[in-house]
Amino acid sequence: MDKPQAKRSELVSRGRKNASPLGSSVLVGLRLLDPFFQHAILVQGLGSSLILALGGRVIPQGTPIPNLGVSPHQLVILLMAAGSSLKQIWWLLVVSQEEMPVGAAVAISLLNTVLNLSNTLLFMWDATSTALSPALSESGFPSSPVLVGGTLYTVGILIEAFSELQRYRFKRDPDNKGKLYTGGLFSLARHANYGGYTLWRAGYATASGGWTYGAVIAGLFFYDFASRAIPILDDYCGSRYGSAWTEFKKRVPSKLFPGIY
Repeated sequence: MDKPQAKRSELVSRGRKNASPLGSSVLVGLRLLDPFFQHAILVQGLGSSLILALGGRVIPQGTPIPNLGVSPHQLVILLMAAGSSLKQIWWLLVVSQEEMPVGAAVAISLLNTVLNLSNTLLFMWDATSTALSPALSESGFPSSPVLVGGTLYTVGILIEAFSELQRYRFKRDPDNKGKLYTGGLFSLARHANYGGYTLWRAGYATASGGWTYGAVIAGLFFYDFASRAIPILDDYCGSRYGSAWTEFKKRVPSKLFPGIY
């Protein structure tokens, strides 16, 4: 794949480190709105109306937690939505140095909101919900998919955030200008942050829509990273770092998950 194709395949162009206050503001604003949107879908009746209109059935609301108005299962799903938004905002404002065009900000926000919306609706639909029990009561909490999914979500989002923070600290040191970062979690897998993202997206999906849906989401992101994102980044890093990148690939053969791929 040549360089122009790589640029066309990414929403954010690597190496273009320009201030983009408008694009950044759009992304932050849209991502901040997402948890409130998911709350309206899950708790305030918007999702129920849609599922019923499509001929489906909605799970019972469950016993709410005092002063919160949501059941334990619902709270987990909402916290995952909020966590995904806060992680992305933190990435944009703290660790990312690339320009954020308005179009890219809108596309990134819509993609994540659609994914979160799918999770919320599948959680509410009785055919796929991970929270189904006779009364959706606390006695059924947490279900196995919620427990496993929540663990994957937590581990994955920490891997993504911590790996990016490690690289950011290295890059901000003037002595490391133009150098390739090969330490921390990236010494275990060349694209450890992508692996973390795949894990938490799969965990979020599993906690919402069950084992099959979680596996589908994991497979989709694994395929996307393996067939599109990683080849693009390999091309960019090969051009930018030359022999240092070649040696890094030899020393760290794993791309996403240490010892697996």
